[in-house]
Amino acid sequence: MEYNTDRPDLKIPEYGRNVHRMVEHCLTIDDKEKRNAVAQSIIDVIGNLNPHLRDTPDFKHKLWDHLFIMSDFKLDVDSPYPIPTADTFAGLPDQIEYPSRNYRMRHYGNIVRDMIQEAIKREDGEEKRELVRQIANQMKKSYLTWNKDTVDDSVILQELNTLAEGKLDLEGIELSNELILPTHTGASSSSNNRKRKKSKARKRPSGSNNNKK
Repeated sequence: MEYNTDRPDLKIPEYGRNVHRMVEHCLTIDDKEKRNAVAQSIIDVIGNLNPHLRDTPDFKHKLWDHLFIMSDFKLDVDSPYPIPTADTFAGLPDQIEYPSRNYRMRHYGNIVRDMIQEAIKREDGEEKRELVRQIANQMKKSYLTWNKDTVDDSVILQELNTLAEGKLDLEGIELSNELILPTHTGASSSSNNRKRKKSKARKRPSGSNNNKK
């Protein structure tokens, strides 16, 4: 019995060994016209193996690149795209630069921080004061989402002052005591639904005993 561990490694494992064998067979064909036809057939096969990728840009181009990769760049066929070489895929891709944000009190989120910066830029007035009040209420709501205990409004205003670096006038800002917190659905709600169904099942319809003899 022949084991996969004794066979050569696959260049692109997701296509399977049979597709790689087709590519190996294509390499042995001397007639170039026939070799081109076989190569096109292989492209059709690997395209059918990945129908979900047909909507991606340059889908056909990627398939032809994969064909040359599986042939170890030894396949001599007429490709509709530039023929790649081993140097084309040498090395690692460029690292993507991710924004690094290491903020304090990250549970409030970046949107709240952006709102605070926008409020700092506004001119003093009733509109700015209302914006500050709404920001403080949002912070209180976010705080209660992660901490179910009650929170003193002075704590929220103190943390808002810290995030704003003291650039906002918080004197006399009053927070709402009637915030609507998100309700958690899932296991708890399903359990409540089951309890309600059981409760209804226990109740007998009126007059159900009158029909018994």
